[in-house]
Amino acid sequence: MNFGFACDENDKMGGVTSSIAAKFAFFPPNPPSYRVVPDESCGGVLYIPEVPRRDDVDVIKLRTRRGNEIVAVHVKHPKASATMLYSHGNAADLGQMFELFVELSARLRVNLMGYDYSGYGQSTGKATEYNTYADIDAAYKCLKEKYGVKDEQLILYGQSVGSGPTVDLASRLPTLRGVVLHSPILSGLRVLYPVKRTYWFDIYKNIDKMAMVNCPVLVIHGTADEVVDSSHGKQLWVLCKEKYEPLWLSGGGHCNLELYPEFIKHLKKFVHSLGRSKSATNGSKTSTVDSDECKPPETGTSDSSELGSDLPEVSRNSLDSRLEKSKKPNKPEKSRMSTDRVDTFKRRKGLVW
Repeated sequence: MNFGFACDENDKMGGVTSSIAAKFAFFPPNPPSYRVVPDESCGGVLYIPEVPRRDDVDVIKLRTRRGNEIVAVHVKHPKASATMLYSHGNAADLGQMFELFVELSARLRVNLMGYDYSGYGQSTGKATEYNTYADIDAAYKCLKEKYGVKDEQLILYGQSVGSGPTVDLASRLPTLRGVVLHSPILSGLRVLYPVKRTYWFDIYKNIDKMAMVNCPVLVIHGTADEVVDSSHGKQLWVLCKEKYEPLWLSGGGHCNLELYPEFIKHLKKFVHSLGRSKSATNGSKTSTVDSDECKPPETGTSDSSELGSDLPEVSRNSLDSRLEKSKKPNKPEKSRMSTDRVDTFKRRKGLVW
């Protein structure tokens, strides 16, 4: 795929606008994997016929400040210790993410809201960087106004391209409970080219916003990620103010991290540590890293000295070929949480972060 701009760092790139860069950044599933239908027998309550209907799940349509109507789901847990706002990856929509949302809510004991970006699934409008910022703000506003969630109870979760709206919102909320960055990007342009400075037309400038995030941050990244190199996650972790022990999954790719048992174990530990930290300190700020419980996982290392000065150029072959290349002789044990999610996510060819 030709992205239309050069690989060097000179001013030749200056002619590329943010709209051109954004044109190649979004791949909503086409056709969408789900529909939203009103149930007239229940007063017009919305539901998604393609997924199991549950009493503990609300399907909602939200109006954003940019005039789009986005679809969100809210999964309730009877003993929730926190609420998680999940921003999904580039080539997925709510229909594909639904089972994972339900299982994460159950395993982590949290309420969970997931939403579709403008132009994804049954959300109206077009997928752009600034529309996704409005999208996550609408979901955040709903959590506060409809569900009474306070910032101190809220954990933001950003997967891949979802790290963009996640870091943007987190940089504006000083009292969040925590942030999870799953295969995150330093910026859109840095996924493609090893640039050393930020250009005005770049998108999702996480590298410049990370220092403004004040809560504990967990970074999870696969060491064999051929879409977003693991150096992105490692550099963002270095930039965190309040670091939680990261998880570098050895051999993990871009779309299969949930298949590793270490994934849910480490994520659960992080969520529970945030709850303990809140109760123990009565709201005061302390480090969330527990030297006994948060040792570096066996699957990787948190040594920041592994960071190189340059980011390698990322392969843009089809995801199928990338996953094939990243297969190891010793396959990870498949966790109960994942139900053939690599097969479920039928990615199209091209950049899919």
